[in-house]
Amino acid sequence: MIIQSVSQAFNGLFDQRSRSVVLKSVGITIVLFFVVWLLIDQLFSAFVIPFLDDWTWLITALVWITGIGLVIGAGFLLAPVTAVFAGLFLDEIAEQVERDQYPQDPVGRPMPLALGAVLASKFALLVLAANFLALLLVWLAGFGVVIFFLLNGYLLGREYFQFAAMRYRSEAEARALRKKYSFEVFAVGMVIAGFISIPILNLLTPVFAAKAMVHLHKAVSFSDRQPG
Repeated sequence: MIIQSVSQAFNGLFDQRSRSVVLKSVGITIVLFFVVWLLIDQLFSAFVIPFLDDWTWLITALVWITGIGLVIGAGFLLAPVTAVFAGLFLDEIAEQVERDQYPQDPVGRPMPLALGAVLASKFALLVLAANFLALLLVWLAGFGVVIFFLLNGYLLGREYFQFAAMRYRSEAEARALRKKYSFEVFAVGMVIAGFISIPILNLLTPVFAAKAMVHLHKAVSFSDRQPG
């Protein structure tokens, strides 16, 4: 059940629809970063440089520090910000998996726009927290890595499974099913945590996680219907 869900998600990770979602999400993120970069540059030129007109060396130093800080910040925030926009397309990904892989079953209900925005924000916060923890692990050893995977495996598994299940169930029913199959959800969440810890590959995390949890939800739903 676990291995099958993960392998099916990975096999479909680079299909046309998935690539389209990733490219749209990354593209919107890059445009947003570029606009923010220009805004900061204009603010710096308007409010900082005029007061340091006689301190050329200080202006140069501040320009370099600001530039380096923006590059580091962009690298750190790229994955979580991308996750915000990718979260808006998760229903599209889930519906594709349901239609292509489970044509005998009815297609799930899309999330209401407001709820989808809330879930997208939660996904982004989780990704941001995971990246922050990964940064801290540069300075930690031993249990730091273990804590990173355990914590993010639990959080990411819970949220993405809840998303997949709520396309067919109420929030309470989805939560009850998640608790019943908590080990399976946690195990797939650990794989997602592995994805999120790898630079560049972590841009694919929302798509991979959504696909994996759609497959897992289908598997546990089938198992839940069987006698005994």
